[in-house]
Amino acid sequence: MTKLDTMTNSPSNLKYYFIAAAIATAIAGIVHLYMPLIAHSQMFHNIPNVTFFLGSGIAQLFWVIPMIRRWGKVWYYVGIAGNIAFILLYIVTRFPGNPVNGRGGDVDMVDLTCEFAQIAYIAITSIIIAKENKSKVLVKRNIE
Repeated sequence: MTKLDTMTNSPSNLKYYFIAAAIATAIAGIVHLYMPLIAHSQMFHNIPNVTFFLGSGIAQLFWVIPMIRRWGKVWYYVGIAGNIAFILLYIVTRFPGNPVNGRGGDVDMVDLTCEFAQIAYIAITSIIIAKENKSKVLVKRNIE
């Protein structure tokens, strides 16, 4: 390993960030699957809710692959945008009279676990993007 590799945020130095982001999105995905299957089984009477939670859970579990395999910034930005959308949807559905379901939802520890995992994914993936950008700038400056 060269001195530049040690100074910069080389891909090997980012390994644990990618693992942490994958774990965060996996936790959110598992919680989304857990909601209709175990935590709120009464949800099975509402097919759109079940479809949403199963679909979002599967999508978030799938998102482990782009993080572990480091598919690139487009995937990271889409993951961040998707998680922001999930968080905003959660916030909106907590208020009575909301446009999604018309009633305010309760807040419980299962919900908060999912929200914190999504926030962690966003933060960690943002750090990955920033460190990759910084690394490219440092390498480019060193080459010039």
